[in-house]
Parts: sequence; C-alpha cells; structure tokens
Amino acid sequence: MPEALLAHDLVHTLGSRRVLDGVSLTAAPGRRIGLIGENGTGKSTLLRLLAGAAEPDAGSVVRPPDLGYLPQEAPYDPAATVADVRDDALREARAVLADLDRLADRLAGTADDTPDHERLLADYGDLLDRAQDIDAWGAERRAGMVLAALGLGDVAPERALAALSGGQRGRLALAALLIRLPSALLLDEPTNHLDDAAAAFLEQQLRDLPGAVVVASHDRAFLDAVCTDLIDLDPAVAGPVRFGGTYRDYLAHQRNERERWQRRHAEQQEELAELRRQLAVTAHEVAPGRDRRDNEKMGYGHTAGRVQNQIARRVRAAGRRLDELERAAVAAPPEPLRFRATALATATADGTLVSLRHVRIPGRLTLDRLDLAATDRLLVTGANGAGKSTLLAVLAGRL
Repeated sequence: MPEALLAHDLVHTLGSRRVLDGVSLTAAPGRRIGLIGENGTGKSTLLRLLAGAAEPDAGSVVRPPDLGYLPQEAPYDPAATVADVRDDALREARAVLADLDRLADRLAGTADDTPDHERLLADYGDLLDRAQDIDAWGAERRAGMVLAALGLGDVAPERALAALSGGQRGRLALAALLIRLPSALLLDEPTNHLDDAAAAFLEQQLRDLPGAVVVASHDRAFLDAVCTDLIDLDPAVAGPVRFGGTYRDYLAHQRNERERWQRRHAEQQEELAELRRQLAVTAHEVAPGRDRRDNEKMGYGHTAGRVQNQIARRVRAAGRRLDELERAAVAAPPEPLRFRATALATATADGTLVSLRHVRIPGRLTLDRLDLAATDRLLVTGANGAGKSTLLAVLAGRL
C-alpha cells in the first residue's frame, strides 16, 4: 500500500534569505498537491527537501521508501544512452519477475509440510504484492507507450543523452518515472517541455496513480486538471495557505483573501494613526508647566491631581495599545506583479515590426510568410519538434 509523505516545520535558508520558514505538509496517498507561487518563493527548494536532495536547517521529513523525484534538470550522465535510461527504469520490474520465477521453482521443489515451504510462500506473497504495485507484468509495454506518448518513440535507443535537446532529456527523465511507477512522485515543472497531447497524457497518468503526488507548476490548465489540493507559497499573513479545490476556484479565493488582508492592514494603520494622535494630545494635557485654561482655574486645587492622574492613565493605556499593535503589525500585502510595457520596438511606416518570407531550415521549419505588428500578441503552438523554438530563434535573429 502507498504511504503518506509528511513534512513538519521545515526551515531553509539560502545565503542570508530564509526561503522556507516553518512549512508543514501532509500528502496522503491519492492526494495530488500543487505548489504555486511566484519564482523565488521556495517551490523547488521544498521539493528538494521532500526528496532528500537537500537537508533542511530545521524540521523533519518522513518519506515513502519508493519515492520518485523529477528536478528541472535531468540528472543523467550525458554519455548514457536512451536505452540505458529505459533499462534503469525497468530494472526493478525485471528483477521482481525474475525473483518470482526463482521462488516458484524453489516452492515446487520444497515439501508442503516443511518450515522452508512456509517461509518461501511468505516471501513469494510479499514479492507478488510488490509486482502488482509496480505492474511488473505490464512494464515493458508501458515503457513503449510512455516513450511514444511523450514524443520519444522515434528516438534511437543507442542515441547518447548529450545528443538530445534539453526538452528531450527532460521528457526522458519524466518517462523514466512513469515507467518505474514509484509509490509517490515529486515533480518540478513537469509540463515545461510537453506539447498538448503529452500534457494530457501526463495528466491522466497522475490521476490514475494511487500514491501521493506533489508538483510545482505555473501551468494553470495542468493544475486544474490534476490537483486535489494547492499550497500557495506566496507571502501571506498566516504563512503558506493550503486550499482544497481547483486552481480556478483558488484564484477567486486568493482575490478575496488579498482584499481581506488589505482591509486589515488599512484598519490597523487607521487605529495606529489615531492612537498616536491621542497620545500627542493627552501627553500635552498632562505635561508639567502647561498653561491652564480659564475653566480650570476655579477650584484647580481640588481637581487638578485627580484630572492629571486620569489623563496619565489614558496616556499609559494608549501607549500600551500602541506598543501591542506595532509589535503585531499586519504588513501591507505585496504589490502584484504587473507588466508595464514601454516602447519595446519601432515599427516600419506601415506598422510592421517583423516580416518573414520563404524561411527554410531543413528538418526544422518551413514558413512562407509571417508579418507581425508592434502590438500583436501571437501564440505559437504545435507538437514537440514542429519548430516553435526554431521560429522564435529566427524572429530574434539568432538563427
């Protein structure tokens, strides 16, 4: 049975900056948790700590014994081949099936009423459970299906990883995990190099997994399709926020939370300003040597001490309240990121910014015509290998 992934009160500092400050997480089997937040909020750092690729400054992690981790950079030797990666992903399934055959032969040659038979039968049962967990009998077929679905079916098995593109290496690392079927998965931006069909395939694979999944992603459609829970690592009054629901639902929740945070900050600032004003006024009233008003001069000796004591108490109370508020001050919410474009480029007289004609790059791109105006917003889409990155390189003048 898959096990939960648990993290308690994790603290991690990079240089002089505390990236994670008391982050806790429970990922039960069947839960798929999305880590969201701006770059630099600690998503990749948290995944490394969960995977054991880095150690926290404080806190603890309890991991399932069979944990798969996909970093953003594929962790393979450049001299290794595609076949090497595939064989490594299939190693446990092949070993389990070989051990089952070996134990079956030993059982057949052992008398039923002996202690050895009972021990061998127990070992066979444990191994059979493991084979079912990783679908060992379907592993070879699964390997071919996964490689094809991720756009790697036509890559020669003997090809060295050094000869693959960065996107192909990233997809190969993802394929290795899906072939191996670990009991829990940690994925850092897994859709970075996937086209629409491959992303849809990955979404279905993750939804079908019985174990826990923790994924960091900026892909809204992927988060909506896969995640049962979200953890927002962006700054918040009470720290990281866990939300059960879709990413679309969370955006509405986040807007409401930000408005509440803004109101709390504004109301506290108003109270602080009022307390400071009261302190300034009442401190002046109790100040020694101040001029007395006409209505204070009659009977001053009878009431002056009592009035001064009351004012002094009000000053002390207001001062204590001010100290409390300043110690527990609600920080202003950070300004949301906005893109404010200045004049990015100069168009020609007819408004055209970039013009392409009869572009040919053998095996990579064929484009007869493309005109872009300075205000155009163009989405370039297509399968992996269709030439999207090549087109951008041509537009940028780098190719």
